[in-house]
Amino acid sequence: MLFYVYILQSEKDKIYYVGVSSNPEERLEKHNRPHKGYTARKQPWVLLYTEAYATKTEALKRENYIKSQKSREFIENLISSSSAG
Repeated sequence: MLFYVYILQSEKDKIYYVGVSSNPEERLEKHNRPHKGYTARKQPWVLLYTEAYATKTEALKRENYIKSQKSREFIENLISSSSAG
């Protein structure tokens, strides 16, 4: 089973959310369902980016690295580099 680091963007205020899941599309659906928590207040979300990893540990390390950058520019560069040519 692969694990994915994914990046969502809120259509409400354009902020990003970084997470890990074995099924990012299904996880997106859960973020967009009625629930309590941070992502509920920012709905709707769109999936912009994924990276696949062989283990959950690797994916969690990458998620933590992306979050540690605390940089919108870093995230936007990841997204744009994945869609370039």
